[in-house]
Amino acid sequence: MTPRTAPYGTWLSPVTTDLMTEAAIGLGGLAVDGTDLYWLETRPSEGGRTTLCQRQQDGTIVERTPAPFYVGTRVHEYGGGAYAVENRTIIFSDRRDGSVWIIEGQGEGAAPRRIPTSENCRYADFIFDPNHPRVLCVREDHRDRPPTDPKSAIVSLPLDASDKERVIVEGPDFLSSPRLSPDGKILVWLSWEHPFMPWDWTRLHLAPLTLYGSITPAVVLAGRERESIVQPGFAPDGTLHFCSDRTGWWNLYALRGDKIVPVAPVDAEIGGPHWVFAQHYYAFLPDKRLVASIVRDGIRTACVIDGDVITPLSLGQGQAGQVADCPQPIGQGLAFLATPPTAPPALSLVDKPEATKIQIVRVAAPAVIPEETISIGEPIDYPSRGTIAHAFWYAPKNADYQAPDGTLPPLVVLSHGGPTSMTTNHFTLSVQWWTSRGFGVVDVNYGGSTGYGRDYRRALDGQWGLVDVEDCQAAALYLVEKGLVDPNRIAIRGGSAGGFTTLAALTTTQTFKAGASLYGVADLMLLARDTHKFESRYLDGLIGPLPQAKALYAERSPINHIDRLTCPVIFFQGEDDKTVPPNQAETMVAALEARHLPVSYYLFAGEGHGFRKAETIRRVLDLELGFYGRVFGFEPPNLSERVVISLIGDDHEG
Repeated sequence: MTPRTAPYGTWLSPVTTDLMTEAAIGLGGLAVDGTDLYWLETRPSEGGRTTLCQRQQDGTIVERTPAPFYVGTRVHEYGGGAYAVENRTIIFSDRRDGSVWIIEGQGEGAAPRRIPTSENCRYADFIFDPNHPRVLCVREDHRDRPPTDPKSAIVSLPLDASDKERVIVEGPDFLSSPRLSPDGKILVWLSWEHPFMPWDWTRLHLAPLTLYGSITPAVVLAGRERESIVQPGFAPDGTLHFCSDRTGWWNLYALRGDKIVPVAPVDAEIGGPHWVFAQHYYAFLPDKRLVASIVRDGIRTACVIDGDVITPLSLGQGQAGQVADCPQPIGQGLAFLATPPTAPPALSLVDKPEATKIQIVRVAAPAVIPEETISIGEPIDYPSRGTIAHAFWYAPKNADYQAPDGTLPPLVVLSHGGPTSMTTNHFTLSVQWWTSRGFGVVDVNYGGSTGYGRDYRRALDGQWGLVDVEDCQAAALYLVEKGLVDPNRIAIRGGSAGGFTTLAALTTTQTFKAGASLYGVADLMLLARDTHKFESRYLDGLIGPLPQAKALYAERSPINHIDRLTCPVIFFQGEDDKTVPPNQAETMVAALEARHLPVSYYLFAGEGHGFRKAETIRRVLDLELGFYGRVFGFEPPNLSERVVISLIGDDHEG
């Protein structure tokens, strides 16, 4: 069939808001217990609720935490490590109130039972103790503490009424990753102190346990000098492993005798930033090899490590081995979340690591997009800041449409959150939403992103609002120079820290003609005063310590440079956001309105830092698309709601 000719931005797309919300789910948090596979599903159609699912050996899938349970934790606000399972016993945190629950066994009688815990405390990163009826975990204690300064501890929670909650480790500003040796006699954990973030400097501690489960004096095994350590863990034979960036790349190490030795050193990342608990970068196979996820040039794939030899895994024909995190051994095979560039993420199984035939357990979204309509992210390296920056370029693509001759597509520049994070080119509906409608998209791994080594990650030290902005601008100009996009229709969008980069770019450059900030930072001083403990000193490294750097905070804050902003901006904000409170957006909106600049603002009740509800996600998609349509002069079809733009003090419907 001959494609229809229609302007960029007006193409009818198979990526609908219903597909993005009702049919799509989030998948993650894989764990294996014997022959059973567990994972977490986040369901926008259920208000963003996350639930724990189990695939039993016979293939039966069971939801273990039916509504209203919401598996999650708010330790460090970002959570992670919200459940653990061993010998068919499940321990999990309910995000609604921080309560902790246990499920013992299978069948109808295996209903969740609440474990007594301290009031106004949060729990995460659970691990079962093989020698005592208890779990160890990280506790964030908000009792009689300022909201920005809860107390961290590693505690034990009894699984029966024979004991009480006990503190095992306390003292450092932050604690993480309690892990027990296979015989339960040695405990290791991570700690870090303000003003460092865990990707700046962490310490690895080790302490033998007494017969009664308390610790003896601990030693610092690693981290006396500045390095970032993640995922300590014991092999089945008791050998301690961990990941460290001591060479400039997160690599794998083992403690052999009293020496720490590298395992298969490589100029690539086996490890990553500790944003959430219980991340997995490696695991132990039954044959004493290791399986790992490795990041090269912003793309995460799976590999097997045998001695010092690293062998890539294909994990199914056409899958290219791309994964969300480290595959988990199950029997003689692997369970993994495949993230190929041409299909939605899929929870998958192979019966052995080198197998090419995969079994799909669950998919994140129906594969309703024809392959000829899928835009695949092309890695691009381009000049910026006198060096090379990195991004993924997605060309507009829809098998049913073509644009009029002589026209160029609008461009959406994506600035990821974090900012110490990364983007990759795995398939996402959020990118295909734009490309299938006739937009080009460039997803930027600006300086400060992970996945390219420590030097690239530290390029943002003291430079937030400069390096990231320059790399986003340079990506857009590179595509303009290549003749791929319309220089007069370039938008930049981002959430959280990416929202700050968006607003900083709009107030310091003239490249962008529109912007969308999703719960983004506008005032750095407000962020430093109002944010939670985990990030309360983050800006020391990104900008500078206070009060010495107060003038620099003012200079970098977009709110102080409204006079430089000359294009329309739309703001989306969660009413319950504790990381970037609504006053950030509202202060910016008020300043824009006072200057009679076009602005839109949408506040969503019941939403926090990141939108979870289906109705919110649907509205944001349509409103942002309609906003760009009005700004760039085209009429997107089938919008459910018309965007409202405040212009010169009045409300005008677009």
